[in-house]
Amino acid sequence: MRTALLLPLLWLSTPIFAGTFNPPDGCTANLTVQSRGCNVSHFYTCEKDPGGNQWRADFGADGLYYLSMIDAETQWLESYEMNGSGAEPQNKETLDAGAKDPASLSGLISTGIDTFDFNLTKSTGEKTHVVGFDQLTGKTAVIDGETLQQTEYEFTQTDASGKVIRHFTGHEYISELYRTFFAGSSKGQAEDGSWLTVEGAPVTFIKPGEPGFGATVPLFECDDQMTQTQALSLPILPAALRQ
Repeated sequence: MRTALLLPLLWLSTPIFAGTFNPPDGCTANLTVQSRGCNVSHFYTCEKDPGGNQWRADFGADGLYYLSMIDAETQWLESYEMNGSGAEPQNKETLDAGAKDPASLSGLISTGIDTFDFNLTKSTGEKTHVVGFDQLTGKTAVIDGETLQQTEYEFTQTDASGKVIRHFTGHEYISELYRTFFAGSSKGQAEDGSWLTVEGAPVTFIKPGEPGFGATVPLFECDDQMTQTQALSLPILPAALRQ
């Protein structure tokens, strides 16, 4: 895992507004997903990473804003908050070793429910604690030819003092084929107590060789200057933690 830690940074010095996402050397992009909420995500794997690990790069109206890596069980391993220009990461966050209850996609698929309890550490030294669950609803959706299973989820994130930073609940989707989560309809509570419903469901799945593969310009619901996702810093959502 550590051998890939610097891989995402290798391409950040190159322009990201050229319109096409290109992963680092030794990495292969395999899927582009255009979603509601003015977001386009690119999924890729790298030769130096352990088998089953995959990266996701998220672009919004202002460019690249989030980069993350998960393992085969959708455990979030590390992420980078980006500033849009791609020049430097604003922050890095990693999963602490020895999770009390690691996330498990296999467990969710086999039993219908998966609980999780783990800790995160930012490069600033800030530590947070995340507790929650994912549960299959029994419903499926076919979106652009991809069969997805719907989940219900809830999680709470607290700081080192136990103060609630974020609380989210809602529905997401999982793909057994891609072994990842995709956002759905979520309701999030910020530190000031306000709530916001965010729609982030996938709209189109674009594979290598198809028109739009690698495009860095989001296509759906980009009317607002600041999207709901950016307003609530929703990379903290479980889907983003594990994608």
